Amino acid sequence: MRSPIHREGWVFIGLFVAITVGLFMIHFITGWIGVTLTAWCVWFFRDPERVTPPGDGLIISPADGRVLAHVSTKPPPELGMGDTSRTRVSIFMNVFNVHVNRVPCGGKVVALAYTRGKFINASFDKASEHNERMAAWIRVPDPTGGARQYDLAVVQIAGLVARRIKCGLQKGDNVVSGERYGIIRFGSRLDVYLPDGVEPLVTEGQITKGGETILAKLETGS
Repeated sequence: MRSPIHREGWVFIGLFVAITVGLFMIHFITGWIGVTLTAWCVWFFRDPERVTPPGDGLIISPADGRVLAHVSTKPPPELGMGDTSRTRVSIFMNVFNVHVNRVPCGGKVVALAYTRGKFINASFDKASEHNERMAAWIRVPDPTGGARQYDLAVVQIAGLVARRIKCGLQKGDNVVSGERYGIIRFGSRLDVYLPDGVEPLVTEGQITKGGETILAKLETGS
């Protein structure tokens, strides 16, 4: 059975437990402050199961959070996807959201690119360009079985508090929609650059669930 806590969290939980023991040795009240912080740490690193909706051509939210304003812009230049603008759907995660990231659509990982950068507030639009990030280009086969292929990008972006991006993808991987692929600590955002011509089905301010909320749908001919 999969642990309800992401493996990246156990070191931090252990650290918080050790600090809490020390705080109890200082004073009873400060010890309970440590208990509260430890409980929050466990909550932050929770890794719940999700049921990804079935269906051809669905693009699923890679993260829990709040949808920011949609922007038409070029994909990250480090991926080499070209200069054609496409719709970017951004999801902001606060420190209370599940931070485990999930693959938005099944396909093949064409390229990965890590970029060092700043740690400004991830809710700001400029965070997509200036913040530290990990970008993945996924090529999605035609859901109708035809020869056409769709290219999308999903980008993990560090935030004001976040200082660690973890990505488990490798170039050439075949990925499945909704599967776990990474985590960001402790508050950040995910950007999804939709394939050319694909429009989002979510609106600004909408709350998403990673692995479950449908962001967009590719053409299926139906």
